[in-house]
This record gives sequence, C-alpha cells and structure tokens, in this order.
Amino acid sequence: MKMAAKTEEEYRLLLEQAAALIDGEDDWIANMANISALLFNEMNDVNFAGVYRFENNELILGPFQGKPACVHIALGKGVCGTAAQTQETQLVPDVHQFAGHIACDSDSNSEIVVPIFNKNKLWGVLDIDSPKLNNFEPLDQKYLEALTEVLFAKQN
Repeated sequence: MKMAAKTEEEYRLLLEQAAALIDGEDDWIANMANISALLFNEMNDVNFAGVYRFENNELILGPFQGKPACVHIALGKGVCGTAAQTQETQLVPDVHQFAGHIACDSDSNSEIVVPIFNKNKLWGVLDIDSPKLNNFEPLDQKYLEALTEVLFAKQN
C-alpha cells in the first residue's frame, strides 16, 4: 500500500482502519498503541509515530513505534511542547530550523505534531517524525487532525 505520497483515498481508508481499531475499546493505552502502530506502518518515511499525554502540566510519553523517545516534555519546548501550548498543529519541514527543537532521535528531519482533545480539553499530542526533510504537507495535516477527532469521539 505504501506509495510515494498518501492520497485522499488512502487517507480515507486509514481513517476507517483507525476507527475500526478503536471501536468498542475504552482503554486509551490499547487504542493509542494500535493507532501508533497503524501510522508507523502505513505512513511513508516515518521513523516515529506515537502520542504524548498531557498530565501534570507537561507531556509524558505514551504508546509509540520507533526508537526510544524523550519521556517528559515541558509545555512550549520543542515541536510537541509548542503544539500542546498553542493547541495548534505544528507542521515542520526541517526540525533543525525549529527554535528549541528537542532531538530525541537524531535521525529525524521533519515532523508533524497534532494536538489531541478529549471533551474539549487538551489530552495530549500525536507526534510523527520522518528522517526525510519536507516529508509532511497540508494533506497529512488535514487527515491527521481528522484522525485525532476520531480518538475520543464516542466519549465526548
């Protein structure tokens, strides 16, 4: 299924797969583990896909696929902390040009981080890294934001 870039149709299928994976399951760890595995295996040129949950006013590592990662990230620090603080998606074509970037994996060159909300409150962030520069584009942002809305949709 992997192609040079994800198409609208491939992303629609990915959303359906994600919804099916979490359907009927309330355990956030199980759900985020499956979503992380799905994204890691289905997205192109990805070396990290996972979540950080927002707890005690910081981000704490949750389920992911990839190399070991930073465990605690302060609000406003790095791409993840910035996404959490601003509550806006951060699409970064070159992480080395991002002020305050935290290099958990020195192989990462581009990144997209999408805030996750549960009951209209920040729950955490979805973090996806790539070893390629400019690996993410607005189409990725559109569908990854849609994916985060599915995660807690039945609980809201």
